[in-house]
Amino acid sequence: MFRLGEYQKLKVAKAVDFGVYLFDPEGGNGGEDAADRVLLPRKEVPEDLKVGDELKVFLYLDSDDRLIATTAAPKITLGTVASLTVRQVTKIGIFLDWGLSKDLLLPYHELVGKVEEGDEILVRMYQDKSGRLAASMRHLYDVMSTDSPYKTGDQVVGRIYEFGHDFGTFVAVDDRFSAMIPAHEDVSDCRIGQVLSLRVTHVKPDGKLDVTTREASYLQMDEDAEKVLGIIRSYAGVLPFTEKASPQVISRETGLSKNAFKRAIGRLYKKRLITLEGGKIRLVRE
Repeated sequence: MFRLGEYQKLKVAKAVDFGVYLFDPEGGNGGEDAADRVLLPRKEVPEDLKVGDELKVFLYLDSDDRLIATTAAPKITLGTVASLTVRQVTKIGIFLDWGLSKDLLLPYHELVGKVEEGDEILVRMYQDKSGRLAASMRHLYDVMSTDSPYKTGDQVVGRIYEFGHDFGTFVAVDDRFSAMIPAHEDVSDCRIGQVLSLRVTHVKPDGKLDVTTREASYLQMDEDAEKVLGIIRSYAGVLPFTEKASPQVISRETGLSKNAFKRAIGRLYKKRLITLEGGKIRLVRE
């Protein structure tokens, strides 16, 4: 039985001018019937291959939707996840380079964000209702690995694969491990497929990672303080909210978590750049 989208070990049934026919030694009648054979094109036939030899190949559909074998190694297989480059954006869908002569289609209904030619995006491979192999950007969270070797404080590299709105930003560390940037962090300048340098802030009991684009607090504090100082100046020297505001208000106005905002205010106060009198955060006259 042939398995589309997977590697199989098949045997040579017959050699012809345009390649060799392969069959599954565990099924059929030894490749006697045409329905039990699959073609390996001549340009991919290894030297000295002869009838009866066994060969590991990958099975997919060619441009005419015919089952065909290849000795080339695709960048993704059925049920797996990989980062692929966008080759074309067309009216019928997105075509991805997966290492074979026929590009892999990403249908528009399987898209979760805008992509452009040249982008490298994370997808999974599935078989559509017509039996063809296709790519999807959906439900990647469910198939991410959770057995990463990383621990709190580690620096990692992660690719954005979906903006989760209220939940945060979904990231695949090493294009493989499940991770999330918290919702209060500003990633408005980021795009689907973008690779970020991140720091692990927490490893959850289920193995998923919480990560941040920010430095450790003692390194980030000066940068945050400068940011808050600029915001105070934009409000004519008096901030219309304090560190007692809700985390949602602080995040919306500053792009910082409540704790980061409080640390930044503390740093500015110690430098005597602001006052905290009368329940207001005021800029000291410069």
